[in-house]
Amino acid sequence: MQTISFIYLLIIRICIASLLRHEHECLALFEFKQSILDQSHASFNVGGFQKLDSWRKITSNASDHDSDCCLWDGVVCSKNGHVIGLDLSESSLHGPIKSNSSLFNLVHLQMLNLSMNDFVGSQIPSQIANLKQLRSLDLSNSSFSGQIPIEISHLMKLNLLDLSWNSLKLRSHSLECLLQNLTGLEQLHLSGIDISSIIPPFLANFSSLKSIELENCSLRGEFPSQIFYLPKLKFLSVAANHILTGFIPEFLNTSLLEQVFLAATSFTGSIPQSIIKLNYLKFLGLHECYFSGCIPCSLANMTELTFLGLGQDELMGLNPLFPKGLSYPVGLEVCEKRRMHDWIIKLTKLEILILININIYDEILPALANLTKLSTVIMRNNLISGRIPSSFMNLTQLKTIDIRGNQLQGQISSSFSNFKSLECLILENNNFNGVVDLDTFLGLPKLEALGLGANKILVFNSTSYSNVTLLPEIELIGLSSCNLIEFPSFLRFQKKIKFLSLQNNKIKGLVPEWFLNNTQETLQYLDLSHNSITGFHGHSHFLPWVRLDVFNIKYNHLQGQAPLPPLTTVVYVVSNNNLTKEIPSLICELKHLQVLDLSFNNMTGTLPPCFGNLSNLLFVLDLKGNNFHGPMMNAFTHGSLMKRIDLTENQFTGQLSKSLANCTNLEFLALGGNSFEDVFPIWLGNLVKLQVLILRSNKFFGAIHGHPTIGLSFLKLRIIDLSNNGFSGQLPDMFFRTWNAMKPFDVGKSSFMDVELYINPRIFFKFPYSMALTNKGVHREFPHIFKFFSFIDLSCNNFEGHIPESLSDLHGLQSINLSNNHLTGRIMPSLGNLKNLESLDLSCNELSGGIPHEFLQLGFLEFFNASFNHLNGVIPLGNQFNTFDKNSYMGNHGLCGKPLSKECKIPMISALSSTNKEYNSFLPGDKIDWIIIFLGFGGGLVIGIFLGNLLYARYGDCLLNNFK
Repeated sequence: MQTISFIYLLIIRICIASLLRHEHECLALFEFKQSILDQSHASFNVGGFQKLDSWRKITSNASDHDSDCCLWDGVVCSKNGHVIGLDLSESSLHGPIKSNSSLFNLVHLQMLNLSMNDFVGSQIPSQIANLKQLRSLDLSNSSFSGQIPIEISHLMKLNLLDLSWNSLKLRSHSLECLLQNLTGLEQLHLSGIDISSIIPPFLANFSSLKSIELENCSLRGEFPSQIFYLPKLKFLSVAANHILTGFIPEFLNTSLLEQVFLAATSFTGSIPQSIIKLNYLKFLGLHECYFSGCIPCSLANMTELTFLGLGQDELMGLNPLFPKGLSYPVGLEVCEKRRMHDWIIKLTKLEILILININIYDEILPALANLTKLSTVIMRNNLISGRIPSSFMNLTQLKTIDIRGNQLQGQISSSFSNFKSLECLILENNNFNGVVDLDTFLGLPKLEALGLGANKILVFNSTSYSNVTLLPEIELIGLSSCNLIEFPSFLRFQKKIKFLSLQNNKIKGLVPEWFLNNTQETLQYLDLSHNSITGFHGHSHFLPWVRLDVFNIKYNHLQGQAPLPPLTTVVYVVSNNNLTKEIPSLICELKHLQVLDLSFNNMTGTLPPCFGNLSNLLFVLDLKGNNFHGPMMNAFTHGSLMKRIDLTENQFTGQLSKSLANCTNLEFLALGGNSFEDVFPIWLGNLVKLQVLILRSNKFFGAIHGHPTIGLSFLKLRIIDLSNNGFSGQLPDMFFRTWNAMKPFDVGKSSFMDVELYINPRIFFKFPYSMALTNKGVHREFPHIFKFFSFIDLSCNNFEGHIPESLSDLHGLQSINLSNNHLTGRIMPSLGNLKNLESLDLSCNELSGGIPHEFLQLGFLEFFNASFNHLNGVIPLGNQFNTFDKNSYMGNHGLCGKPLSKECKIPMISALSSTNKEYNSFLPGDKIDWIIIFLGFGGGLVIGIFLGNLLYARYGDCLLNNFK
C-alpha cells in the first residue's frame, strides 16, 4: 500500500508540474497578445485581431475554454500540454516584435507562422534562437526589415524556412553561413530578400529539399547545376536574379520537378531535349534569359504544361509599358518555323504562354484559338505580321494580352471591348493605324494596364463620362506617339495611376493641376519626354508625387529652375530643356537618387558642395551642355557606385579631381569641352572598369609617360579622345601595349553600353551611354555606343616622333585619328593588319615615304586622310582606295596616280635610266638629273604659287596647326 500511495503521489506531482508549465506558456501567449495590442493604433482594423480574439486573460473564475490556451485559435499543444504550434498568419497583427517578447519563452514551439501581418519594419530578434525545437518558421510578407539574424542558423531542426517578401538583408554574413547547419531543410523560401551572395554548392547535398524559392534576391555567381538532381525537389525558382549565371543540365528519369522558374536570369546554353523526361513538369519559365539554339521539339509532348515561358527580352524587366528598346540578338530560335503552331496546339492545358523574341510568324495567332484555357498570352518582340485574326478575338476569357514589338497592322479592333476579363492589354510598337476611341477599352471593368503607344494611330476621347464609377481603375498607361495634343480627359477620373508614358506626342503648355492632384499618392513612373511642356500648373518648383521613382521629361520646353523631385526619386531626367539658374541644393537630399541627367540646358553656377552626399548613390551623373563653371567637385568617396560621369561642354577649370580614383565602378568618363588644365591623369588607369575616356578640347599639357609602378593600365579602355589639347612628346607606346580591350575584335552581342536599373520588381530603367566624337571626318553625336566599338583620337596636339609599332597590335580598332601633330617617319605597313579599321586620319603631320600597299587589305576602310604630309610614291589602287577622292592626298607633292591629276613618272624614269647607257656620250647622267630638277623648279614655281593660294583658302587651319 505504501508503494501504491507513493506512485499516486508522484503522478499527482508530475501532473501539477505539467499544469504549472502549461499555465506559464499560456501566460506567455497572453502577454504577447497584450504587447501587440498596446503597440497598435486604436483605429487599426476595427474588426479585431481575428485569431487573438479568442485569447482571454486567465483568471481563477475563468471557464475551461478561456483558461486552456490549447483551445485558443491558432494554438497547437502536445499531448503533455506544451505549446508546440502557433499559427497567427493573416491575423491583422500590427506592431513591432521586441527582443524581450514573451513569444521567445515558448521553448517547445515546433511551428511558428506569423506570415501576412504587419510588424512595421521591426527586425527579427536574435532571441529567436531560443526556439531550438522549431521545425517550421514562416515570417513571410510581414514587413520585417534589417539584417537576417545569424542565430537562425542555430535552429538545426528546421525543415521549413520562409522569410520571403520582407525588406530583409543578408549582408553581414553569407547565405552559406545561414544555411550550413540546416541540413534537414525541405522548403527554403527567401524570395525578395537582398541576399547579394552566391548559392552555396553544398545545397545540392540537402537531399530532403522539396522546394527552393529564391526569386529576386540579387544572387550572383553560377547556379550549382547539381541542384536540378535533388531527388525530392519539386519546385525550383530563382527568377529575377539578373546576374545569376548557370545552365540546364541533361535530365534524369527520376526527377520529380513540377516547376522550373529561371526567368530574368543570365542562364545560358541550350534547352536540352531531355527536358521531356520531366514527367511531372507543369510550370516551365525560361523567358528573359540568354538561352540559345533551337527550341526542343520534345516540348510538344509535355502536354501537362500549364505555364510555358521561352525567349529573350531586350528589356529584361517586368514593366510592360516601356517603349521598345535596343534589341539583343536572337537567342532561342524556332528551327522548324512551319511546325511551331502544330506543337503549340497540343499543349491544351496551357494557361499562360510567354514567347518572346524568337522569330514567331503570323501562323501562331490562329493556332492559339484551340487553347481554350489560356488566360495570358505574351508574344512580344517577334515577327508576327498581318492583322489580328478573328479566331484570336474569340479568346474573350483572356486576362493578359501583350503582343507589342511585332509587325501587326490594320486598325485596332473594337472587338477588344468583348474581353470583359481583360486586365492587361499591350499593343505597343506595331504598325497599327487609324483612329482609336479610348472608349473601346474604358468599358472593360477589370482593365489595369493599357499600352497603345508607338503605332500609327490617332487616339481621342469621345465621351464626357457622366458616370465615372463605371470606368476601370487603370494603373499602367502607355500612350506614346499617339498624336495627343493634351492630357487625355479620361485621366481626370483615374485615381490609381502608377505608370504613365505620354512621350513623343504634341502636348503643349502646363501639366494640368487635376492630373497632379489625382496622382499625387500613387504615381511611380512618369515619362513625358519629347513634347512641348513648359511646366507644372501650381507646382513650379516642387513636384508633388510622394512615391515617384522615375521622372523623365527630356526634350520639352521647361524654363527657369529645375523642378525639385520628391525624396523617393531614383531616376531624374530633365535634359534638353531651357532650364536656367543653379542646381537646387535640396537635390542633395534625395537619398535614393541613382540617375541625375540635367544635360543640354542653360544651367549655370558651381556644383553644390553637398554633391558629396550623392557620390555613393549615383550611377549616372550627366551635366553636359550647360554653363557650369569653377572646379570639378572633389567629393567622390570610397565605394562610389558611379558608372557614368559626363561633364562635357561646360566651363569647368583647374585640375581633375583626384577623388575620381575612388570611382572604382566607373565605365565612362567624359570631360571634353572645358578648361581643365592638368597633365595626363595616368592614375585613372587604375580604374579597372573604365572603357570610355574623353578629355578633348581642354588645356591638358605635357608628355604622356607611364608610371613605372603601373605595369598594366587602362585594361578595359576601348574609346579614348585626347584631341585639341597641348599634349607633347612621343605617342604613348607603353599604353598601346596595355590597352588589351582594343586588341581582340569580337562583336559578340550587338548590344550597346548602358546602365540598367532594376528599381523594384516592376520598374526597369535603361539609361544608354551617348557621346560626341569625330569619326570618319565628321563630328557628330552618337546616341548609342556599341560594346565592341574601339576608337583612338589623339589629333590636334603636339605629339612628335614615329608612330609606335605597338599601335598595330590593337586589332579591334575601328577608328584612328592622329592628325594635326608633328609625327615623322614612315607610315607603318603593319597598320594594314588592322582589318576592322573603318577610319584612319594621318593628315597634317610630317610623315614621309609612301602609302603602304598593305592598306589594300583594309576592307572596311570608309575614310582615309593622309593629306599635308611629305608622302611620295604611287597611291594604292583597288578595293576601298578606289572610293577616296583627291582630298585624302592633297599637300603631298611626292604622291602621284589616281585620284590626283599628277601622273606617275616612274615607268618613264625607268626607261630613261636604261637608255642613259646608250647615250652616255651626249649627256652624262648627273647632267640629266639637274636639267630635270631645274625644269621642274621653273614650271613648279608658277603652278605652286597658284595652287598655294587655292590650298590655303581650303586647308589653312590645318596647315597652321602643323606649325604651332
